[in-house]
Amino acid sequence: MSTSGAESGTDLSGRARLRDAAIARFAREGFGASLRSIAADAGVSAALVIHHFGSKERLRAECDEHVFAVIRTSKSEVIAAPGGPGVLLAQLAKVEEYAPLVAYVVRSLQAGGDTARRFVEHVVADAVRYIAEGVEAGVIKPSRDEEARARYLAEASLGALMLELAMNRPEDPQDLSALLSTYLDKLALPALELFTQGFLTDRAMLDTYLLYVGDPPEGAGGRTG
Repeated sequence: MSTSGAESGTDLSGRARLRDAAIARFAREGFGASLRSIAADAGVSAALVIHHFGSKERLRAECDEHVFAVIRTSKSEVIAAPGGPGVLLAQLAKVEEYAPLVAYVVRSLQAGGDTARRFVEHVVADAVRYIAEGVEAGVIKPSRDEEARARYLAEASLGALMLELAMNRPEDPQDLSALLSTYLDKLALPALELFTQGFLTDRAMLDTYLLYVGDPPEGAGGRTG
């Protein structure tokens, strides 16, 4: 999968090619990469980058939106679409193609501060939406607090990725393909087992905890069982 998602090859517009070149360059070098280097990667002039996007900040914003859209689409396809398990296997089979997007995500988190905070909040907001699709489709159980659950899942996933990268940094920092494949090989079975079979054999710990906490915020999700 190219960073363009549904777009590919000659189907990409000039603007989309510049966006993809920027995602790849930011992933390799971080957000200090120059517009001139991005333009060179796309085979155009820096002036054309400004013509399409106006500024580096607007280019960054469009890169963010595209990465969010690809993540959102891939998650929705697995969770709520008919044949979800088959879609999951298809995505796992080509996981290395996601490496440029994953590298961009890593750079966004490594930037820290407001950049990382905005990125994570957007990921969480998207997670709330595609998990809701799964609940509506009947493939995900509802939560007492849907937003809190989505935040936990998103932050746990991003945190685990950063930990894996810290412990097993590839020899070439720009190459996340091999790391991503190995990481998912280790993650897939325990994650799917926990999600589908659960962990504890009864709900005694949950029931005890619920005696000491109030209801979730209004609109966060109704209590179940």
